[in-house]
Parts: sequence; C-alpha cells; structure tokens
Amino acid sequence: MARRAETIRTCALTRLEKPVEDLIRFVLGPDGTIVPDTDAKAEGRGVWITLSKAAVEEAVRKKAFARSLKENVTVPADLADLTQLRLEQRFASALAMARKAGQFTSGGMKVKSAIEAGQLIALLSATDGAEDGKNKMLGALRALNHARREGSAVGPQVPHFELLSSMQLGLALGLENVIHAALMTGAAAQSALEKAKRLARYTAIPTDNHTDRLKASGVLLPVEQDERR
Repeated sequence: MARRAETIRTCALTRLEKPVEDLIRFVLGPDGTIVPDTDAKAEGRGVWITLSKAAVEEAVRKKAFARSLKENVTVPADLADLTQLRLEQRFASALAMARKAGQFTSGGMKVKSAIEAGQLIALLSATDGAEDGKNKMLGALRALNHARREGSAVGPQVPHFELLSSMQLGLALGLENVIHAALMTGAAAQSALEKAKRLARYTAIPTDNHTDRLKASGVLLPVEQDERR
C-alpha cells in the first residue's frame, strides 16, 4: 500500500486516481502563481493534472487549481502553452545530452542507415520537414517494425516522434537544418525517449474512443508506430 501511495495521485480536474506517469504536477510559486513542475521535484504543495494540454486548459477554465489548494491563486491564462514549452525544453536538453554521449545521429543518409540496421530506439522528424522525406523515413521504419513483429528481426517496436521544428532541434543540438534524427542505444538516449513520450502524450489529439492512439495528419496509427502530435 505504501508503494501505491508513492506512485498514485489524484487528478484535480477529473478526481480520478492515476499513476504519476499519466499526470503532470503544478506548484504554487512564492508569488502565489501556479507554475508547471515538469520534473515533479519542486518543494511546496502540488496539484496534479492529467498529462494532456486539453486537460490543463480545462483545469484553468474550471479553476481546478484554486479548488484543489483551497485558496486564491494566480493562474496564467496561457498555462497550458507554458507547460508545453517547459516539456519541449526538457526534451531538447535531453537530446543535447544524448548527442554529447554519442547516442544521437542526424541527417537523412545516417538516419536511414540506422533504421535499416535496426540500431535506433526512436525516429525523430522536424515538424516543418517535407512530407516526402518524412514518408520515406516512415516507410523504412514501418518495414523494421513489421519485421520485428513478425519475428524476422529482433528488438522492440521503434516509435516515431514529430515534436519540434527544425529550428528548435538545431538550437538544442548546435546544428543546422535538422530534419531527420534518431536516438541510439544508451542511458542518455533512453532519458530523451522518455521525455519525448511525455511531450507527445501532452500534445496528442485523442481519438474518439480515447484509446492510446494518436491522430497525426488525419491518419490513425498505433502508438508504437507513430507518436507525432
């Protein structure tokens, strides 16, 4: 029971108990303003909301933060956007650490080679990249994932993320024109992958039946194949 108390929290909006992996924490700052605590490590009283931009927007509208803390608080009208920015910054920083550790590669030829060799743990595409280029990479990734599902190749399914623009990726990595990239095996890359998953879940548009599938460019794909927002 003690373990459950450490890992389960209640969403202040829905009043449903969920694992902390499915929630995001907010805290009351020194000036009485609600701020996102994306690492869930800040001191002070916390408010947990379902890990979804739509949920945070609704929590702001319904004054869920003041109700949960039982006091008047200042809630920025753009709290949902600020939270997304913080998650993007954490992801970008993690990508930089993965590159420093040699667990990141970029460039069309290198990324495609990594896919064909089954050496990556995640495929990354810039949000503003050309569709034909993305489709070529996704085609190679689907072939790898299909081979792994059928047993002709060994390894887990490799997710695809489309979360940051080429400019955001370039600024984070100190590179120019980053359109295609891949996370390779290693602790730093795994940390970046976990942050990508949280950002993808936060920005995802759920399907009508609320399954763990994300809507990307009008096409519904299993989450293990495509985690674009």
